[in-house]
Amino acid sequence: MNENSLWLERWENREIGFNQDEANPFMVQHFESLNLAEGSRVLVPLCGKTIDISWLLAQGYAVVGIELSETAVIELFEELNVVPSVSKVGEHTLYSTENLSIYVGDIFKITSEMIGKIDAIYDRAALVALPTELRVAYASHLRKMTNNAPQLLLCFEYDQSLMNRSPFSVDEDEVHSHYKEHYELKLLTREEIVGGFKGKLPACDVVWLLR
Repeated sequence: MNENSLWLERWENREIGFNQDEANPFMVQHFESLNLAEGSRVLVPLCGKTIDISWLLAQGYAVVGIELSETAVIELFEELNVVPSVSKVGEHTLYSTENLSIYVGDIFKITSEMIGKIDAIYDRAALVALPTELRVAYASHLRKMTNNAPQLLLCFEYDQSLMNRSPFSVDEDEVHSHYKEHYELKLLTREEIVGGFKGKLPACDVVWLLR
């Protein structure tokens, strides 16, 4: 079973404990580091139905999301209490309102021509959701798709040998390997997770600014 099938199966089985009830506190604390003007277009890759999108919209940004699960996208608009227009863009389905556009389909088949100019990327759960071999391709594709738009990148760091499943550990060396040739990297915070990851595994939340 490939990664796309696994992700869709998790939504079908409602294995979606990764969704939060409140906006991510690290995003709220550090998003201003991107220094964006009101109305800037923010890409949220592998967005699911994250409540972070509601926060971004409330701050006056336009949001572009990419998500494999159509169920997640339908639920996102229901929870925002807005009715989107639905259209086809190539082999993808586009759900959109005035300031929110979500493409349903494979992120690797999304092009810069499809999504238009992106001013910044908010990567909370995308890079860490992918296995090692896909992270290399993803980072490269994200850069090309957005013309190296600046990023706020949230990662986890822990002993991968103790839990070999998503969300994966992405340490400092790996972040540098993906992005150092294309961005100035700034470590904004590295904070130990109280009680450990999933309540048992020693781990840290790590936030990067890529400019």
